[in-house]
Amino acid sequence: MFKGAITAIVTPFKDGKVDWKSFEKLIDFQIKEGINGIVPCGTTGESATLSYEEHNKVIEFTVKKVKKRVPVIAGTGANSTEEALELTEYAKKAGADASLQVCPYYNKPTQEGLYKHFKKIAESIDIPIVLYNVPGRTGLNIQPDTVIRLSEIPNIVAIKEASGSLDQVTEIVKGIKKKNFTVLSGDDSLTLPMMSVGAKGVISVASNIVPKKIAKLVKDFLEGNFDSARKAHIELYDLMKALFIETNPIPVKTALAMMGMIREEFRLPRCEISQQNREKLKKVLQKYKIVKE
Repeated sequence: MFKGAITAIVTPFKDGKVDWKSFEKLIDFQIKEGINGIVPCGTTGESATLSYEEHNKVIEFTVKKVKKRVPVIAGTGANSTEEALELTEYAKKAGADASLQVCPYYNKPTQEGLYKHFKKIAESIDIPIVLYNVPGRTGLNIQPDTVIRLSEIPNIVAIKEASGSLDQVTEIVKGIKKKNFTVLSGDDSLTLPMMSVGAKGVISVASNIVPKKIAKLVKDFLEGNFDSARKAHIELYDLMKALFIETNPIPVKTALAMMGMIREEFRLPRCEISQQNREKLKKVLQKYKIVKE
């Protein structure tokens, strides 16, 4: 159901509040450049620093501005099942096309606890669910066997896989029998390798900056133009890595600010990029002619 290049969009701030004017421009830029979907309130959207009211409003705003031009997959996960249910229920009412559910962080549930958490959400709210496995952020890995079990639930339709393990992706693709279940890369630099073992796209950070190029890379691979996709992967690799020179979304928001698209503003405990890394990032952006010398 969900495939291609999907942008985990940033949430721009201005004077401590959500910058709605800049956010609208970012959404329009993504769609104009041919992106296949938008994820508001994901990790890149700084969901952990948004109030519940802001979180819901960002999702509602995204849905209204996208106007069904591409799917909106709303980040509504939480480490509390009840909180995740509340956020997901609102996203459904707002008109989101699906919910992105991060692995519950801090609590460190067992694999059975993870299964029951996601199952409860999926069976309580009739909306497509995209699982999100990112052990580097949550401290916990959703094991392939658990993903395979969860895939049997009708409205669990995809997983954003950011474990960094091609073996894990292979086990998931090998084990899942449901035809409409999709694996999506959660790491830009692993998109091509993951597609080689069965993934169908990416939920991308880099596409905030170069949506057309990321969309073409994925489209080329899915259409069998492997040489073109591989060439694009090699070409974009340095940019993909530079956007993780510090904790996401610090580099990507800094890059967007350098491009004049948003203000360079974060919420604590995130802060501005170090001067050393700012210079490194700027040189990479200049190399790709994204910003001027």
